[in-house]
Amino acid sequence: MDGIIIIAVIVAVCVYFRRFDKGVYGVAIVDIFLRIFNYLITHVKIDGITEYLTKYLPKSIPAVIKHYTSDIVCDLLIWAYVIIMGIFLFYTIKAFIKKK
Repeated sequence: MDGIIIIAVIVAVCVYFRRFDKGVYGVAIVDIFLRIFNYLITHVKIDGITEYLTKYLPKSIPAVIKHYTSDIVCDLLIWAYVIIMGIFLFYTIKAFIKKK
């Protein structure tokens, strides 16, 4: 279930924002959101809601990749994720320096 949600969100972001840089920002936003939400879920316990969210909401994009793939496919997708995050870091540094 979580894999379908992540893939649908990433595809929707990439289709909606047809430019490459917007797609990179979209993937990074989704991953950062999942990581923050996962932190909140694990540290703020709300009966009933916490169990439901931990069951259906993935921890991060790499967690979904590792859960649904194995071996070489997993390695390739994780490397693609690392490259996308590297590009995101480049765009973020470029924007930071440009705004200075």
